[in-house]
Amino acid sequence: MLTIHAADEVRTARDAEPLKDGAVAVDGNRIAAVGPLAQVRGRFPQARVRSWPGVLEPGRLHEGPLPDAPSPRERIHAVLKSGAVAILARYADSPELRAAAERNDVLVLPGARPEALVESGRADLAVFDETGACIATVCAGRLVHRRR
Repeated sequence: MLTIHAADEVRTARDAEPLKDGAVAVDGNRIAAVGPLAQVRGRFPQARVRSWPGVLEPGRLHEGPLPDAPSPRERIHAVLKSGAVAILARYADSPELRAAAERNDVLVLPGARPEALVESGRADLAVFDETGACIATVCAGRLVHRRR
């Protein structure tokens, strides 16, 4: 299902200029469009729209050890709650942890990579409020975390 994620601001990269009233259209696990909300809605009038307060930006890389939790699934969920959609391979130190990451479409990377929202790129994004707290994470097109 095609979903448009709209926010007060969209940043295509962490250091990019913010786009006020921006949007990202997600089709499956890919980004279909990035731009002003009116323009994106015009391209995809049938899409469901999710509106988020705050800043929408590329999903992050969790660069350190994974948070402690009772199970590998909960450790991965803690990463997703932070707005991260990828972890470093050196911290995915067990088959159970790698399997939990794979089940949740969390990337396991050998090192840092550029984070950007681009058409046809993997739909990994996160929304942060004015305090910097993550309010939503989309990993490979799926909403995997939403703060209530």
